Amino acid sequence: VSAAAVVGIALFGVVMMFFSSWILSRTVLRGEATSFSLELPPYRPPRILQTLYTSMIDRTLIVLWRAIIFAIPAGAVIWLISNVTFGGVSIAQHSVDWLEPFGLLLGLNGVILLAYVVAIPANEIVIPTVLMLTVLVTPELADQGVGAGVMFEEDSLGTTEALLRAGGWTLLTAVNLMLFSLLHNPCSTTIYTIFKETGSLKWTTVATMMPVLMGVTVCFLVAQVWRLVII
Repeated sequence: VSAAAVVGIALFGVVMMFFSSWILSRTVLRGEATSFSLELPPYRPPRILQTLYTSMIDRTLIVLWRAIIFAIPAGAVIWLISNVTFGGVSIAQHSVDWLEPFGLLLGLNGVILLAYVVAIPANEIVIPTVLMLTVLVTPELADQGVGAGVMFEEDSLGTTEALLRAGGWTLLTAVNLMLFSLLHNPCSTTIYTIFKETGSLKWTTVATMMPVLMGVTVCFLVAQVWRLVII
C-alpha cells in the first residue's frame, strides 16, 4: 500500500504538470506559438580543473551559501516562536490555534500549515518541524523530553505514528500532506533563483503562488470528497 501510494503521488505529479501547462498556455502564456532553438557548443576535450571549479564553486558552494543565508533566519524564527510566550502561551501555540480551522478545512491541521510557513527557507525541515510543533502544542506529549524549538526525528516509524496520532492525525491528514508536499510552493532558495534568472517579480510570483493555489484546491476537494464518502 505504501509503495502504491508513492507511485500514485508521482503519477499524479505528472498529471498536474500537464494540467498546469495547459492552464498557463491559455492564460498568462497565451499568444502566438514560438519555436525553440538550441545551439550546441563545440565539442572540446574535457577540462578537469575547469570542471572541478564549476562543480565546487559555481554549483555547490554558491547554492550552499544561499541556503545558509535563508536557513539561519529560519532557525531563529523557529526557536523564537516556540519560546516567546504571550499570556503563558507560546507564539507557536497561538499561530497553530489561529491556523487550525483553515487547516482542518483542507484535511490538514494548524501544525502542518505553520510548519510549511516557517520551513519556506528549506522544505527538508517540514517533517522535523511538524514533529517539534506537535510535541509543543499537544499536552499528552509533554513528557517527550524535547526542548521547545528543537527539531528532531524519531528512529522508529511506530513511534512517529504514535506521536502523530496523538497530535490528531488521521489517514486523510497523511494523504493530504503528501498531496500538499507535491504541489506546494518552492523553497526560498528556488524562489530567489527564479527571480535572479527571470529578473521579473511577476513570473517569480506566478511560480510561487500557482503551486500554493493548486495544493490548497486539491487538498480542499479531497477533504470534502473524503468526508462525504465517510458520512
